[in-house]
Amino acid sequence: MLFSSQPFILGFLPIALAGFFLLGQLDRFRPKLNLCGRNWGLGWLVAASLFFYAWCNPPFVLLLMGSVLVNYGLGQRILRLARVGHGIAARRWLAIGIAGNLTLIGIFKYADFLLNVLTAGYAPHFVIFLPLAISFFTFQQIMFLVDGYRQRRPAASLLTYAGFVSLFPHLIAGPLVRPGEIIPQLVSPALALPSRVNVTDGLTIFLLGLGKKLVLADAFGFFADIGFDAAGNGEVLSFAEAWYAALSYALQIYFDFSAYSDMAIGLARMLNVRFPVNFDSPYKAANISDFWRRWHITLSQFLRDYVYIPLGGNRRGPARKGLNMMLTMLLGGLWHGAAWNFVLWGGLHGVFLILCARSRLGLPALLARMLTLAAVVVGWVPFRASGFHATWIMLRGMMGLEGLALPQMITGAFPALQAIAQPVPVLRFLGDARTLSFPEVTAMLALGWFIVLCMPNVHELTERGRTLALTAGFGLTMQALFFAPRVAPFLYFQF
Repeated sequence: MLFSSQPFILGFLPIALAGFFLLGQLDRFRPKLNLCGRNWGLGWLVAASLFFYAWCNPPFVLLLMGSVLVNYGLGQRILRLARVGHGIAARRWLAIGIAGNLTLIGIFKYADFLLNVLTAGYAPHFVIFLPLAISFFTFQQIMFLVDGYRQRRPAASLLTYAGFVSLFPHLIAGPLVRPGEIIPQLVSPALALPSRVNVTDGLTIFLLGLGKKLVLADAFGFFADIGFDAAGNGEVLSFAEAWYAALSYALQIYFDFSAYSDMAIGLARMLNVRFPVNFDSPYKAANISDFWRRWHITLSQFLRDYVYIPLGGNRRGPARKGLNMMLTMLLGGLWHGAAWNFVLWGGLHGVFLILCARSRLGLPALLARMLTLAAVVVGWVPFRASGFHATWIMLRGMMGLEGLALPQMITGAFPALQAIAQPVPVLRFLGDARTLSFPEVTAMLALGWFIVLCMPNVHELTERGRTLALTAGFGLTMQALFFAPRVAPFLYFQF
């Protein structure tokens, strides 16, 4: 069930909120009513979250519930052993827990990829259905186990732990929330008591994210798909076609993922839970390290605290620091998908981070931001492309090796361009391949890049700014919600 779909907005969400707050009253008046049990509101929330997860493929709810039960038992044992000073035993159970979780995700997500790597591509191809959100709920539980070993998490009942893992606002694509951030909120006596401020603020953030997804992300996705699909089919792309596809995809994934993050934060706020900010205008980054402090913030922090630092971090000299960076980013790339293009993307960012750490150029701020953004946009090419061949076609076009072509309408209006550009009737792989596609896509790209580079993000806007932004896009959002030909899934659902 997608946050941006009619069944979620008009059906699931109102029922989930109503049941949550109504049953929350039983918690409030339980002593007066002499009711047994407790945490009715949280129990409803867990049940609603499991229903939400089951919407796509009901049998995999059993996998999620089994994973929750096993990891809760392991987490309790690890915490008890750590608290009484049995560090070796606690570390052994932690290793078992981490190995079990990684084996689970390895079977479903990486078995086919690893088998083909080990057999140099001679193994028969087989398809294992990928359970939705297995990467996210597995990482959540690894954090629970590790923080228990470190004695950095609060105590939690099974119901509270189930809420921590399965809470529907973050279950599918994050943010990755830590036990110490969320569990105290889930056991708060005020959890299921309606808050006008939280509901209003949460609904506003949710609707702004909805507009960002339906109006902006999906529009740029249409432009990006045309160019990348053509490259995937072996078609040659000219300079403009390749760059417009790459710039469109950079905006699509930006608006798509920031929209999901905003909607998740807004939904949690309506439920009186505060999620950490997961997206902080990353295309304004001053360098590549700054980019990763702004892009998918909770995943970046997870990779830093649970991968990079345990590998040794920067404590063993520059060479080992560079190796640790590269290994962390390669694992981060592989986390996004079992394919070599994701490994290449992670490797590129590993190289970028190493160069950034060792750079002593002292570039002017504007130039540094431009180079960072260019590196990020180029890095998105293998991330989006269907394979290495499509990646190479895109990069050849972006380097100008396939020539520069412009519509005759443009070269006719600006004759000087004929000295560098070949006039063509239309650009086949740009927009709808019409004469007016070039200026239309150009205007859309200019608007999109103005928004991401010059405007504050949702969490930087004042209350008045949020109201104005919501009013400006509300009509287009409703039109897309009710009349769009299809509901496009969030990009991070595939990871």
